[in-house]
Amino acid sequence: MFERHFGLTANPFALTPDSRFWFETASHRKAMAYLGYGLQQAEGFVVITGDIGAGKTTLIGHLLDTIDRTPLHVVQIASSAIDADDLLRTVATQLDIDTAGLDKAQLLLAIERGFHAVARAGKRTLIVVDEAQALPLGALEELRMLSNFQAGGHALTQIVLLGQPEFRDRLNGAAQLEQLRQRVIAFHHLDPMEADEVADYLAHRLLLAGWEGRPDFADDSFAALYDATGGVPRRLNLLAARVLLHAAVTGAELVDAATVAAVKADMDADLPGEAAGYSPAPDHGQADPAVDARIADLEQRLQQQDEALRRVLTLLVDWVESDAAPPKRHAA
Repeated sequence: MFERHFGLTANPFALTPDSRFWFETASHRKAMAYLGYGLQQAEGFVVITGDIGAGKTTLIGHLLDTIDRTPLHVVQIASSAIDADDLLRTVATQLDIDTAGLDKAQLLLAIERGFHAVARAGKRTLIVVDEAQALPLGALEELRMLSNFQAGGHALTQIVLLGQPEFRDRLNGAAQLEQLRQRVIAFHHLDPMEADEVADYLAHRLLLAGWEGRPDFADDSFAALYDATGGVPRRLNLLAARVLLHAAVTGAELVDAATVAAVKADMDADLPGEAAGYSPAPDHGQADPAVDARIADLEQRLQQQDEALRRVLTLLVDWVESDAAPPKRHAA
């Protein structure tokens, strides 16, 4: 594995969101400001949108890691197109409510009582919904209804919605969501990082993983990485991890624009299309499930290739370190 080859303690460019590697771009700084403002209002909806891989999940993870959670009871929902009933039961379960046998009216009453119990403990309920663009209208309407619960003129719950750009368009365009739209007190669209932020982003993640200058990065490598990924964090992580793997396999100690180009060419050849590269798609205001599915499949196949290459690299490193002759091949 390249981590071992370069003396790293972890993979600095893993695809799984990890708030430990939080890096504050200009757009992330604005998002945190809007989230902070929204939480101070203690009511309504806060909406954060961004492209696939823009860092929305990492953003909310960082928020929950850094704020004082003492006055909050956090309910987190990773939406997978769950319907209204399942959403209510998910909320209820995280309020320690047994939902077995409850019809909708009983379920809503139990949730309201759960909110009051949280309030009596000196807290308020914060509901965080990821992938909100997948929620059907009925589920969004139930969230709006939950935001209506009050005690003594104060809201019992506040809701943060994270979604892809189509959720913003849907929220602005659907007449059925007018009442929810009027309850949005803060909104921010999370943009990709700027070209001049790439070098600091890479250095930040590498240093957190124990990087001590190996491999080094030439100045032109940062522009090449940005051009290939558009500054989208997940795309950048995917390409940067493959660049490190390439450097480890080839024994390179310097990553430059030519290295990045070679790796990108290999990835494009292995997975034709737009595996690691950045090609802005026309904005039609709607999601393309086929594209999303293709991207997910490409990322899975890239991870499988990485695992295979890591196994080969580990064997090579073990052989070199053992200072032994390569094993003889025996005839079958």
